[in-house]
Amino acid sequence: MVQHVVQHIGRVLPFVVALFLAIPAAAQRGTQGTEWRSQHGDHGSTRYSPLDQINRDNAKDLQIAWRWKGDNFGSTPEIRNQTTPLYVDGVLYATAGDRRAVVAIDGGSGETLWMWKMDEGERWTESPRKQHRGVAYWTDGSGDNRIVVVTAGFHLVALQAETGRPIPTFGADGVVDLMEHLRPGVDPVGRIGNSSPAMITNGVVVVGPAAEGGYRPPKKENVPGWVRGYDVRTGKLLWTFHTVPEPGEEGADTWTGDSATFTGNAGVWCPMAADDELGYVYLPVEAPTGDFYGGHRPGDNLFSSTLVALDVRTGKKVWHQQLVHHDIWDRDIASAPILMDVTVDGKPRKIVVQLTKQAFAYVYDRVTGDPIWPIVEKPVPPSDVPGEQAAATQPFPTKPAPFDRQGVTEDELIDFTPALKQEALEIVKSYRLSELYTPPSLADAPDGTKGTLTLPGVRGGANWEQSAADPETGILYVASTSEVANLALKSDPTVSNMRYILASPGQPDPPTVQGLPLIKPPYGRITAIDMNTGEHLWMQVNGDTPDEIRNHPALRGVDLPRTGSISRAGIVVTKTLVLAGEGWGGRPFFWAYDKQTGEIVASIALPAVQTGVPVTYMHEGKQYVVMTVANPEHPAELVALTVPEVPEATNER
Repeated sequence: MVQHVVQHIGRVLPFVVALFLAIPAAAQRGTQGTEWRSQHGDHGSTRYSPLDQINRDNAKDLQIAWRWKGDNFGSTPEIRNQTTPLYVDGVLYATAGDRRAVVAIDGGSGETLWMWKMDEGERWTESPRKQHRGVAYWTDGSGDNRIVVVTAGFHLVALQAETGRPIPTFGADGVVDLMEHLRPGVDPVGRIGNSSPAMITNGVVVVGPAAEGGYRPPKKENVPGWVRGYDVRTGKLLWTFHTVPEPGEEGADTWTGDSATFTGNAGVWCPMAADDELGYVYLPVEAPTGDFYGGHRPGDNLFSSTLVALDVRTGKKVWHQQLVHHDIWDRDIASAPILMDVTVDGKPRKIVVQLTKQAFAYVYDRVTGDPIWPIVEKPVPPSDVPGEQAAATQPFPTKPAPFDRQGVTEDELIDFTPALKQEALEIVKSYRLSELYTPPSLADAPDGTKGTLTLPGVRGGANWEQSAADPETGILYVASTSEVANLALKSDPTVSNMRYILASPGQPDPPTVQGLPLIKPPYGRITAIDMNTGEHLWMQVNGDTPDEIRNHPALRGVDLPRTGSISRAGIVVTKTLVLAGEGWGGRPFFWAYDKQTGEIVASIALPAVQTGVPVTYMHEGKQYVVMTVANPEHPAELVALTVPEVPEATNER
């Protein structure tokens, strides 16, 4: 059996105890029946399905049933299709290609049923967010069935689910212009867009925007990512929540001077969650402009990097919890809040779990916003970047424990051989090592260093596709990445009017040791956490050892552990299994794990790497698992896996 790693002795017993303690409410039981009607299965973002036709005994037999290829919809490597299809009444609904076309596909055969796309001209060309993650579905239960999409050019569109035709009574012939009703003063074209589906609950379409990237913003002035609610039938604007407050509003005093009047971003680029019964929508708000320098926006900067609960009918704030004060690490909240009903200290609790890039799980009562377990403000290091004033403290959860490593120390460095460890020690002398919240530093700092090495890196920890929850047991499954980033700043007036921006034009990649990761493995993992107790149950490495590590000349003859890959696994949970692709940056394999123990029960080769979250559904008596896969050289496609039918016995001789 492939090796697996267990963190706690007696891992099965806590799982069984949790099975009897958890008391799930009807609204938080994962998918209903055999379908997959929202991006994460249900509005609570559990990504849970009670189906068990595919199980630990036959998962190894999974085969490709059909492939839906998106080549002719336009595809470029830098615009990654991350769509998570929905499955409703026998039909899959997804987005495809550079222009975010909406497609309807037969769930059993992969046949294209209809397609819709919008010619947005310059708004599409200049869009800052062409990647896409799918659509939303709404029905009134009596024949009015709608597919709702936010386009790359920032239009809100409602389509008839049966035909793909725009709903004429929604907005202007099916279209609402989301560029309207933004803060005046900045041309929004090319500065704001969207990458995740809207949330539809209680008749309100909630749209979360994604602004221009903040690594090297051309200006400190940007469009704020205000969140807005629209009537699902008419497209009428119902309310606006100012994630960057207007003068006189709550939170305005957390922005020094006039910084709230010109700072942008603070949108909601990743998926949201909603409690349909409470009528609350939960917003995971991102960082403000820019990601690594906040000297132009002194203060804690509410409601950036904040979990916000709104009354979806009015848009009024119910409660909020800021997870990062004055974010200068790109620690924007990158994953959907997860709603669970568990039993803590013998009492039923409605909770919301917010996973973060910094490898924390913040857990709150989703009705009141009170922490389930204490969250403590602790002092963190100051910044020596000119003009920057980092927050003096940050909130640290006391439970659960972090699900991945935090901070870069000499003990974390690669040690496959003594020679590699010594080389790593020499390399890091040119950089600053870090605690979790050590601020970025200059690329040419007075002490001779070339930046601050931070762990987790800017992609996590956990990101938008990396979690699922079992509402029957209260167990949370978190995939995470151990990847160092180099946070190095410089001035460049030819690029930006900000005093400092990220020194690297691309990702803030760290130094390597002869091309090997700077730190020890594992580089990716899946951790099971009992949310009834806050305790970790098991940890399993995500993926095998990549060939570039296994076959590295410096490691010839070394007995390597299973390292996993620096990738982001997309997870779904069923009655018996955790199912996960290795994710972008990993290898083209799909894995099945026993959800009680973390034991690997199957590994299935894919045509390319998983880029969207897997979904599972039952179609005409057969369970399917469908996901988007792609590589830089492989245009995105949907792949459907199922277990072949077992031939019936006959009397023939």
